[in-house]
Amino acid sequence: MSTRYEIGKQVRQGRKAKHLTQVQLAKITRINKTTISEIENGRFTGSYDIFERLLDSLGLQFSVIPKTHSLPDWDEIESIFKEDD
Repeated sequence: MSTRYEIGKQVRQGRKAKHLTQVQLAKITRINKTTISEIENGRFTGSYDIFERLLDSLGLQFSVIPKTHSLPDWDEIESIFKEDD
């Protein structure tokens, strides 16, 4: 799964590939320039609708793929952090 930072990096690259500033992209998408900046910097936690509109305007899309990593079970945590005797 991509992190918000990785998604933001792709959005920035897509915007720059189209030779658009954040202000120009904001006018095209009707998404506030500050929101675009938050997305590009990996700090946006808003709605999927906003992401979708922004990605669509740049010719990008979200992909859902099977998870490639997992967190340890609660019972495994103690053994992971156990100090050697």
